[in-house]
Amino acid sequence: MNIKNELLDELFITFDAKESPQNIEFRYLLSTIGVILIIGVITFPKIYIQQQIYFTSREVTKLKSEYDILQEEHKIISASVEKMKFKDNILDTIF
Repeated sequence: MNIKNELLDELFITFDAKESPQNIEFRYLLSTIGVILIIGVITFPKIYIQQQIYFTSREVTKLKSEYDILQEEHKIISASVEKMKFKDNILDTIF
């Protein structure tokens, strides 16, 4: 009976020690906070850089589409100007 009581007492002691939040050591807490901070220091710049790349690429895409539109307008206006010059040269030679 004595052995059973000792085993039960030992079991309850280890069981209580594992569940009790008061047994957390300061070193363990400090190391956990340190690991979380290190992970944050590593991941936050990566997230920031990826976000900046995303917004910059959106802006570049927008500017590229505007540039393409302006090039097409330039071609149309240049063709119109050439037609006007041609008409002007022909009308000048006739009169």
